[in-house]
Amino acid sequence: MGTIRSNRVGEQMKKELTDIIGRKLKDPRVGFVTVTAVDVTGDLQQATVYVSVFGDSEQKEQTLRSLAKATGFIRTEIGKRIRMRKTPDIFFKFDESLNYGSKIESLLSEIKRDDEDSEEENEDYPKP
Repeated sequence: MGTIRSNRVGEQMKKELTDIIGRKLKDPRVGFVTVTAVDVTGDLQQATVYVSVFGDSEQKEQTLRSLAKATGFIRTEIGKRIRMRKTPDIFFKFDESLNYGSKIESLLSEIKRDDEDSEEENEDYPKP
């Protein structure tokens, strides 16, 4: 039962965090950020927020540092929007699944291209 509640709280936090980071946070160092997931512990004390940042690696690191510095403000805003006894501690992490997915996609397309090339080479030689 605890996991159902933590999942619901995580989804609500995801919606609110997207709004807070997009509209309320005025830090120019924060680039284009997408909140991809929020994992809340079963006791609702900690929340890990997975973000995807558009830009190079330096801009990603700078955005993550800026979000970490703004954690107090973000946590206060979450507390105002979601009625809970205690607002969870928030930790930001990069969501590596998008990079992983694009790497898998490029590997699959490379394999497909190699298969097509080998089929074309085999067509030049008649079967005995």
